[in-house]
Amino acid sequence: MSTALDQALNATNPLSDIANKVVKGERISRADAIRLYQSDDLVSIGAMAEFARMRKAGPGREKYVYYIHNMHLNPTNYCMETCRFCSYANPEDQKRAYTWTVDKVLEEAGKGAALGIREIHMVGGLNPACDLNYYEEVMSALRKSFPHIHIKAMTAVEIDYLANLEGISVEETLERLIKAGLQSMPGGGAEIFDEAVRERMAVKKTPAERWLHIHGAAHKLGLKTNATMLTGIGESIENKVDHVLLLREQQDKTGGFMCFIPLKCYYDGTNIADEVKEPTGYDILKDVAISRLLLDNFDHIKAYWIQLGESLAQVAFSFGADDMDGTILEEKITHAAGTKTPLQLAKESLEYQIASAGYIPVERDTVYNIVRVCEPVTETGMPQPLKPLELTPTV
Repeated sequence: MSTALDQALNATNPLSDIANKVVKGERISRADAIRLYQSDDLVSIGAMAEFARMRKAGPGREKYVYYIHNMHLNPTNYCMETCRFCSYANPEDQKRAYTWTVDKVLEEAGKGAALGIREIHMVGGLNPACDLNYYEEVMSALRKSFPHIHIKAMTAVEIDYLANLEGISVEETLERLIKAGLQSMPGGGAEIFDEAVRERMAVKKTPAERWLHIHGAAHKLGLKTNATMLTGIGESIENKVDHVLLLREQQDKTGGFMCFIPLKCYYDGTNIADEVKEPTGYDILKDVAISRLLLDNFDHIKAYWIQLGESLAQVAFSFGADDMDGTILEEKITHAAGTKTPLQLAKESLEYQIASAGYIPVERDTVYNIVRVCEPVTETGMPQPLKPLELTPTV
């Protein structure tokens, strides 16, 4: 064990009872998680999360950090919702609103395909012009043109909107999209599940029970999905803990979540900055670490570099995160709100950042099959790919 973990386990440490639970593999409680958030001992919290991450990874994979060669597609930014923290959707500003044709979607996807991407991550606004038939056409066209590229698309909010628009069940909506080409779902739209926070932020879309039901329905239909939490919108630590515990409960039921992604709000183009507290790097590291400790039934925790920035993402690897997301190519949603991170990172850059943080870069596919493992460093300072491995599911 690390020196930091030994110190956390020391009987004089106020967090030693929680550290002992972690080492024994016992599930930590709501009260435990709140105490961790209230503690200033970030070193001990990080040591517990790092231990939990390595144990979850399994023998031989303790230092693995994953990434994927992917791209983001956003077919429309027109949205019927008016969430106060969103700078992306344009329900009123028609000069900036757009909706792509199927041909335009294929044109954009072709740019990623030419670079060898493995995944298309596709989300958009709630646009009545983009109904279920539209997305069926888009996915069928993508599947026909790029059969080798995995389609991860449609947040639970979008599924909910399409089901209501068509007057059909969530299950039927999912079945039709799966038939068209949907292969997994991202975790967006969860925001914070607490209704008081959502009311203050004018979040009318897909409340907690509905969001969780949609992901559970997707899991039962064989889809793997992700989960998120958005901070910096006026939530309390209790709100965050309760949000994560609802995800843990759903995972106990249906088991289809692959990864949890802690997100932070950016405020450009919004009117909420004066009434909320912007998360600091310290806060974000706590979110990463405590989610790793609470979500004992999730295999992966993501340090989403597009939001955290590359440097903080590197630090997050020592606080329980084992994924950096991907090359992305062009991300619109967070950049519309003011993030200054690059619009894309080359595979080599991602590998170098993981390796320079002391971890082993591992290229994966969407559902965490390993594509190749890289050595940490070379004489040139860049990671050196090992012999490609056969696709093997991670533990």
